Amino acid sequence: MAFPRTAAFRYLRRANEQNRLAHAYLIWGSPGSGKQLLAAELASLVNGTKVSDVFSAKARDIFVAQPESKSRRIVIEQIRDLEHALQMRASNGRRKVAIIVDADRLQPQAANAFLKTLEEPPKDSLLLLLSALPEALPETILSRCIAIPLAPNGQPQNKVEEEKLVKLLQQAAREQSWSIQYAYRLAQEFQRLLRLVREQIKSQTDQALKQEESRYKDSTDGAWLEEREQYYKALAESLYLQRRAALIETLFAWWSDVLRSRNGVECCSLPNAGKETAALAKRFSTAEILRRVRCLEELRYHLSRNIQEALAIEVAFLAIFTI
Repeated sequence: MAFPRTAAFRYLRRANEQNRLAHAYLIWGSPGSGKQLLAAELASLVNGTKVSDVFSAKARDIFVAQPESKSRRIVIEQIRDLEHALQMRASNGRRKVAIIVDADRLQPQAANAFLKTLEEPPKDSLLLLLSALPEALPETILSRCIAIPLAPNGQPQNKVEEEKLVKLLQQAAREQSWSIQYAYRLAQEFQRLLRLVREQIKSQTDQALKQEESRYKDSTDGAWLEEREQYYKALAESLYLQRRAALIETLFAWWSDVLRSRNGVECCSLPNAGKETAALAKRFSTAEILRRVRCLEELRYHLSRNIQEALAIEVAFLAIFTI
């Protein structure tokens, strides 16, 4: 589950108050999710520097590494400088903070060098890695950081499309009978929702690529643009798969609520749809509801195996939304 930035900061502040703050965090999310602001807020919390000064030369005991070479990569020399700075004693009881912006841009040698710091962090240090594409980081680094996923634009991830899907399901619950034609039409509506999600993500990543191209085209080598195009293509696919998975979980939440209502449990995951899920609970037996949940599990499995998306969805919806 992705967090709005403000909620993530509350979680981290509470951990700090309880002396349970970890030594390394991976803060990840799409462009505009507030990764750098959250890192600045956390650095300010443990270091005392003003939030507005964290990424400036005014910050004391805060060290930042970000892509600066012509290839827009973080090179090993930057990591060595950062590690050397972290070994120095902090002033006035401050905590030392290292922030790696676009950590997925670490060169392999730089990533290997930084791994040693993650394994044996200097005393009174906090390591913050920021990334829009954590999948590009080595597993050895990922496994040594606590992940803090951020929702796009500070909003709960998947909120808009979740609401649209729930409305579709509410309409379905009001149908007196579920024919094959109706199930197929519902599958098409679900796929249309996924297309809108993909288009939205592509628009966002295309805009981010254009901004980078405008900013860095005169200060990078020739291979940089092609590499960044591939980066944003991978990022768009990653974000799409995350949000598609969240919609599948909404389907699980719906049928779980139906099952709860069938068994007299008042608690529900989608309280705004309680009337409709309760109505379905009266129409189906526990066995019939569980069969539909199993169909959803098969859909999730097939999508994870890269079976053709449209086919997998149509087969699942024909099994779930027919009587």
